Amino acid sequence: MSVDVGRDGGLVRIVLNAPERRNALTPEEFDRLGAELARIARTPSDRAVLLTGAGSAFCAGAHLAETVPDEPILALMERIHEAARALHRLPQPIVAAVDGPAYGAGMSIALGCDIVVAADSAVFCQVFVKRGLVPDFGSSWLLPRIVGRQAARRLVLTGEPVGAAEALALGIAGQVVPAAELHATAESLARTLAAGPPIAQRLAKRLLDASSTNGFDDQLDAEAAAAAIASASEDVAEGFAAFAAKRAPVFRGR
Repeated sequence: MSVDVGRDGGLVRIVLNAPERRNALTPEEFDRLGAELARIARTPSDRAVLLTGAGSAFCAGAHLAETVPDEPILALMERIHEAARALHRLPQPIVAAVDGPAYGAGMSIALGCDIVVAADSAVFCQVFVKRGLVPDFGSSWLLPRIVGRQAARRLVLTGEPVGAAEALALGIAGQVVPAAELHATAESLARTLAAGPPIAQRLAKRLLDASSTNGFDDQLDAEAAAAAIASASEDVAEGFAAFAAKRAPVFRGR
């Protein structure tokens, strides 16, 4: 199984670890990815997630060999999309460290993360159309919201690859760094998130997700409700106390 999970304090590292196939995922590995993300969501001591690929690739998508698998396609897609749902619903912040190809579902996985740090060697591609397939793992929902209608249609309908610089300009990546600095930069960011206030982070993620469908007044109401919850937490008291004492806050998620 090529989905490796390790913990270091509040940081969870998920490594897609099949470099011989550029970390493409089998259906069983999608199952494991979804199960691990669901487990993290239920574990309060897991404060942030760093997702990356082994070797010189992030993820080349689904590993389906040379033919369509024997499993009925709707059943197969349901398995793959359970992992997509788990990623989308993850309450903790998740950082993707992308080096080399992020193709097909690999690009979709990156799109589903909160922040993408890309190496200058990263390449993103909605390759589906070149195989006679259609986008999956939620990319048909995520991509237009990230890059806009025109860019999303161009990328999906042509299947053309996008380098790191264009990915940054389009908003697919939030930061581009030299390949040699990728993992240190992404881990530093993930550790910063892991030290943050979990209640506020979870509420903020919900607000950002809701903003794509809420009207302005509804969003203001949602912000007020979230503020009421956050303000009642011990983390807010700690944040103000730390500010007054000119020290770093220690957030405990309560």
